[in-house]
Amino acid sequence: MRGGIVHRLDKDTSGILLIGKTRKAFESLQDQFKERTVKKSYFALVHGNVKNDSGTISEPVGRLPWNRERFGVLPAGKPSETYYEIKDRYKDPNGNSCTLLKATPKTGRTHQIRVHLKHIGHPIVSDSFYAGRKTSRKDKLWCSRLFLHSGEITFTHPTEGKIMNLSCPLPEDLRQCLDCLIMINIPSRN
Repeated sequence: MRGGIVHRLDKDTSGILLIGKTRKAFESLQDQFKERTVKKSYFALVHGNVKNDSGTISEPVGRLPWNRERFGVLPAGKPSETYYEIKDRYKDPNGNSCTLLKATPKTGRTHQIRVHLKHIGHPIVSDSFYAGRKTSRKDKLWCSRLFLHSGEITFTHPTEGKIMNLSCPLPEDLRQCLDCLIMINIPSRN
């Protein structure tokens, strides 16, 4: 009887992992995820100027039948919901608009945030799966990896019962990517 990883991340995503050290803790945390009482937030730098200061993307996500490694918005997919809010707007080294978002998934589908942001026309910077090869290759000249970071998580401690709020700042490589961008002030359209 042992614990294990409860909250895992995509291969190139940085940030918080949640591990239950004992079987009891593991099961308690799993139950919290199933009941959707765990709150997670990610930081993503996306292509383009996201028009609204905040919004919700509610689209079903499923595995693509023609490419089993990738996911997409599909009518037969599982219900999925991602809330986002804008943190800052930038211009990249090529003069293209980028938006830093805080994304909070209500559900936890594989690649959900990446798929939802691509679906609304704002793929994540350096996402070789969903931004396209050509775009991703250009991004990697100034951002060497997927700009997606699990920055915050809130859950109930499995044995003590108190609310735990954990945060993890952007790692140095992603902070350096932001440092090479020019911050701009574009009025929102809310």
